[in-house]
Amino acid sequence: MWVTNTVLLHQPNALTRLTFSYPTRLTHSRKASPFSRFLRKKRVTALSTKKPDEDHELSPDEKLEKFSADLGWLSAFPHVSVASMANFLFGYHIGVMNGPIVSIARELGFEGNSILEGLVVSIFIAGAFIGSIVSGPLVDKFGYRRTFQIVTIPLILGALVSAQAHSLDEILCGRFLVGLGIGVNTVIVPIYISEVSPTKYRGSLGTLCQIGTCLGIIFSLLLGIPAEDDPHWWRTMLYVASMPGFLLALGMQFAVESPRWLCKVGRLDDAKVVIRNIWGGSEVEKAVEDFQSVMKNNGSNLNSRWLELLDKPHSRVAFIGGTLFVLQQFAGINGVLYFSSLTFQNVGITSGAQASLYVGVTNFAGALCASYLIDKQGRKKLLIGSYLGMAVSMFLIVYSVGFPLDEDLSQSLSILGTLMYIFSFAIGAGPVTGLIIPELSSNRTRGKIMGFSFSVHWVCNFLVGLFFLDLVEKFGVGTVYAGFGSVSLLAAAFSYRFIVETKGRSLEEIEMSLNSTDLS
Repeated sequence: MWVTNTVLLHQPNALTRLTFSYPTRLTHSRKASPFSRFLRKKRVTALSTKKPDEDHELSPDEKLEKFSADLGWLSAFPHVSVASMANFLFGYHIGVMNGPIVSIARELGFEGNSILEGLVVSIFIAGAFIGSIVSGPLVDKFGYRRTFQIVTIPLILGALVSAQAHSLDEILCGRFLVGLGIGVNTVIVPIYISEVSPTKYRGSLGTLCQIGTCLGIIFSLLLGIPAEDDPHWWRTMLYVASMPGFLLALGMQFAVESPRWLCKVGRLDDAKVVIRNIWGGSEVEKAVEDFQSVMKNNGSNLNSRWLELLDKPHSRVAFIGGTLFVLQQFAGINGVLYFSSLTFQNVGITSGAQASLYVGVTNFAGALCASYLIDKQGRKKLLIGSYLGMAVSMFLIVYSVGFPLDEDLSQSLSILGTLMYIFSFAIGAGPVTGLIIPELSSNRTRGKIMGFSFSVHWVCNFLVGLFFLDLVEKFGVGTVYAGFGSVSLLAAAFSYRFIVETKGRSLEEIEMSLNSTDLS
């Protein structure tokens, strides 16, 4: 999903726990939020143009007109976009350390010390691992809006501490704080989007996670261009990293709370207001009835325990979630991103920032395609096709480096394979992985299953970063990439066998089907 590497792109991170009090009044509980009031008006105006005779076979022009009037996603879009700002921040922190890490090491006195450079990287992952574990209890207690706002505290403090660092200890502290905040956000953003989005558009809106990450990476790379000439520019970049945190905290003050969370804590009137504002008045009674039916059967996740993940059907979903992230990481996305700069250097693109920009734009293009296809083709098809495309791309690169070819042809095939791989990842393995897990999870254990799945992700992320270069040095690029291609084929087979299609189904419908073991 979006889960681009933090290790091999040299980005540490971090987070801290601070107490922070917020007003408990739900700003939109008695009336529509400014977002919703404006967009509901637009939506009603657009839908009022629908003609009564549209039941007959539509001409291409009529189909286009009907598509233009279909604005059911628009009411939820601002709220989802605000949440996706957390992914923008994630992507920014991925890219912000891609080039300046050399300048940072030189200025702080640990240049050439690979162990300390590795520590700066791994401390971020340690923070993200902890953040993913504690994210569920935070949401259970404070809800999504307040959790987003609380988590901006370590994100902002971590960026400022890193920007002002004059010692190794300070940069480690700052990056840990950022990693902790990122770890929480990577878990709760896809859950929030899946719970707030209308069923019909849940997939397309869910891809905003990947799109936000891509935009963050691209922005950081563009901002980092002066770093090649200014050895102190990294401080400016880290100061800038604090700004999205302020915008996220402010935006969440106007965003809606998840109606499912509101029902779980007994705030039914507030939940009805949210549903009316973002899904439409006709959905209120049925949605609340479904929420209550699921909670009556399975209980509120406010009382769930980690050991429940060992019970069926939760254990099956936890197995699927953890395995998807294992396969995603060991399919090699982080290694390919790291090695892509060397691949571009071989064809004369010596600027690391320029090479990373090509990669970022390709990633972004794939995410846009995913947003269009995911609610049309479905999650399962996209995931299988994505991994098959990644496998073909890897074997193309293996062919280019392992067989006697003309040098120019070999380099061209390597570039083509790299870009194909990144595009294939962005169209399925990236966005779908983070989306399908909360869709399959029950209302009771959704937060804990996502926390477990992402903790597995961060462990695998760390392992790939730790061993990738050693494996390349020992076995060669061709052998390692052949391994990535083989894992991609395995991931496609796993998706075919274990992933069920969730397109067009509400979360409650999916959960009831899962409980009755007939989800297909």
